[in-house]
This record gives sequence, structure tokens and C-alpha cells, in this order.
Amino acid sequence: MKIATWNINSIRIRVNQVIDILLKENIDILCLQETKVSNDLFPRKLFNDKGYEFICVNGQKQYNGVAIISRVPLDNTYSKDFSAKEEKRHISITLKNGIEIHNFYFPAGGIEPDVKTNIKFAEKLEFYNKVTCWVKSKKNKKKLILVGDMNVAPTPQDVWSHEKLINIVSHTPIEIKYYNALYKSLNWVDAVRYIMGEKKKIFTWWSYRSSDWEKANKGRRLDHIWVEKSLSKKIKKLKVLNKIRNNEKPSDHIPIILELKS
Repeated sequence: MKIATWNINSIRIRVNQVIDILLKENIDILCLQETKVSNDLFPRKLFNDKGYEFICVNGQKQYNGVAIISRVPLDNTYSKDFSAKEEKRHISITLKNGIEIHNFYFPAGGIEPDVKTNIKFAEKLEFYNKVTCWVKSKKNKKKLILVGDMNVAPTPQDVWSHEKLINIVSHTPIEIKYYNALYKSLNWVDAVRYIMGEKKKIFTWWSYRSSDWEKANKGRRLDHIWVEKSLSKKIKKLKVLNKIRNNEKPSDHIPIILELKS
């Protein structure tokens, strides 16, 4: 089974890119973030026509929004509001085999990493805190998968320059502290590092500001796939699709695909 995550930065702009990846990579379940569309305008039929019958969305007009597109039958789906602003940032599905997948779009946090002067940064940390408390309530739960744009690059190997980004939102010590607290809230395994090791530079996001993203390579690993430890033995392969960033009108993020043994 192949499970993928991708911050698409507008599903309506890039729906053809999504369909292309689904078919080319033979993906079973795709978790999208920043769909930026209300539920009634989500292009369900385009996916249904390609064999993806099971679609659940939690969207809002122009901002945020998450969705899960699946050709695998679902047992249950629900969303939880971790935001004080009713922002659409979470959706979950449960598969017939009991695997529970949670798709998140964590707040970016604005520009200034100061909770006193930047309400967006304070809200980001509070969002992390709420999710951490909620995961702790599932401490005996097995077969959990958490994916999405977590908007934190946690280690020096997840950013192009630790020294230059240490005071930049997404790589500050306080954000990493909250990220690590969430990671320790359950027996999580970081699937990307599990497969690719701790020493390799890995990025999933590059700013639109760079005229040549590939040459400059000033990236960050903001997108993550975690599996509950009991599932780690089922990890077969993992792909980080860097070249997708070369698409015409690309998202600033690229997909990650996790393949699990049946």
C-alpha cells in the first residue's frame, strides 16, 4: 500500500499534477494540504473517474484545507478542530485493516518568532500543544500514521543552513521543542529518516523567491510522515519526489510516498 502526502498549494490550480502523480506512482492514498477550496467545489469527479472512489475533504475558501483521496475502502472518517479560528487543518480516515491516518496542515507561524508580538506564532505553538495533548490520550493506540505539512524543520540536516535559519520561523529552538514533544507523545517513527538515515540533507520545500530553486537548493524539510512503532516493520520503501518542483506552476512543496508491506 502506498500512502503519500503533499502540500498542493491549491488543488484547483494543480489538479492535473495530482492526477498525474496518483497514476504514475500508483498511489493508493494521497493526503493533501492547502487545498484552498470549499468542500462543494472540490473536484471529486475528476478523481472518481480515475478510480479513486473514496474522497474526504475538510476545506475552506482560499485558505488552508485538507483532503484525502483514496482508492482503498474506508471504515470511518472525521475531522477535529485544533484551531481557535475554525481553520480547516485536520482530517482522518480509518482503513478496513485498522490503520488510522491523520492528515495535518500545521500553522506556518508568520515571520517573527515571538509569541508576544506575533499572534500567528503563538497560535502555531498552541496548535502543537493541543495536538500533543490529544495524541497522548491515544497512548495505547496502535496502527496510527500522522502525515502532513508540519511547518517545522527539526534538525540541522532538514535545512540548507542551520546557522542562518536558527532564528527563522520553522527552525527556531522553541518550535523544535514543541515538535519534539509531539514526536515523543507516542512511539512515533519518522519514516523519512528511518529509510534515508539521519545524516543526509533532505528537503521538501523551496521558496518561490529563488529564481533557480535547484541550483540554490535553499530548502527545508517541512513535510513529514510518522508511523506508530508497530507499523515500522511494515515500511518497505520511501520516495521524496524532488523533481516535481520543476513542474510548470509547481507547488512550493513536493510529495513524499511511503510504501507499506501488506
